[in-house]
Amino acid sequence: MDESTTGAGGAVLSAKGTRLNRRGLQTRRHLLRVALHCLAEGGPESVSANLVARQAGVTWGTVQHQFGDVDGLWAAVFEYVAVEGGPLFADLPEQVDLAERVEAVVDLLWNALELPVSRAIYQLRTALPQDRTELETAFPRTAKAIAAWDLHWAGAIEHAFAGLDVDRDRLARVRAMLPAAMRGLRVEQAMSTYVDIDAARLGLREAITVYLASDG
Repeated sequence: MDESTTGAGGAVLSAKGTRLNRRGLQTRRHLLRVALHCLAEGGPESVSANLVARQAGVTWGTVQHQFGDVDGLWAAVFEYVAVEGGPLFADLPEQVDLAERVEAVVDLLWNALELPVSRAIYQLRTALPQDRTELETAFPRTAKAIAAWDLHWAGAIEHAFAGLDVDRDRLARVRAMLPAAMRGLRVEQAMSTYVDIDAARLGLREAITVYLASDG
């Protein structure tokens, strides 16, 4: 969790630095869950702190007390998902074969992208400034949370392929490519398409396996 929201012993703090009591913690969790629901169920207009406050049945002052501003709210959403979701590939089977490991990773990520929380994070990231400098200027805490999120993804991939003799540079390229490739297939599946999505996923798994197994 962000340093600005935790104190000694890991206590959760309000935006003003005061320790949240039990009721305050319940309010905070309620707001974050409502935020995720709004983001997952809505369109671009759902990326609104005012909408979250209305849907949660609280005042804007409550949101400010908990998160400070909209930047603090969106940063907390990323942090909440990272903590509540746990390790991405925690339940990965202990395959020793590269092809089986790739298949397990692709399948787990494919299923994860269909979850409401994944739709919520996608909606939020799409609405935020795409230029990194603009993002860091307008939403500094959120930018920091996204950077931590990306480090979490990097660690998940390292864990997923631990114990296998694969080139680390190639694995880094796969790590950068895989989320976009999987989201693209999800988008294609949602459209009126004649593309065989299962065949496309198989081709993706085979291509990654060959790439990681290659020495050249």
